[in-house]
Amino acid sequence: MRKVKSIILGIVIGLALGMWFGINIGKNRNIFSNPFSDRDLQQQAGDAASEVISDTKNAIRKSLD
Repeated sequence: MRKVKSIILGIVIGLALGMWFGINIGKNRNIFSNPFSDRDLQQQAGDAASEVISDTKNAIRKSLD
């Protein structure tokens, strides 16, 4: 009976950690960060700015070809 309890406990803990890490990987965050917190406004602005810069680079390269 003790062996069954330890197996079930291991499955539950493994499932919880897997969900935690999976959510963070899906949101492209650090693995150990809180998956339920919203990103800071500063991080969102930085991501948007880097995306605009890369799109601008691609547009300039296409126009020069």
